[in-house]
Amino acid sequence: MGDRYNIHSQLEHLQSKYVGTGHADTTKFEWLLNQHRDSFSSYIGHFDMLNFFAIVENEAKARVKFNLMERMLQPCGPPPEKPED
Repeated sequence: MGDRYNIHSQLEHLQSKYVGTGHADTTKFEWLLNQHRDSFSSYIGHFDMLNFFAIVENEAKARVKFNLMERMLQPCGPPPEKPED
């Protein structure tokens, strides 16, 4: 029983430390938002992927990087309205 509690507390610690790991109250929209932002930041951070996108889109690398940064603001559109309690 002690191992189960230890694993649970480690998971809670990770969820509080890193935003992208989610928690019990994470909505589908928030989860998708984290996935898209993680993907865009990975594309920007990997030079070869950035070069690939620049070649495919026939744009400068700086323009592709700028476009990816802009898309990180609202990658999934505006947030859905929350129901009032």
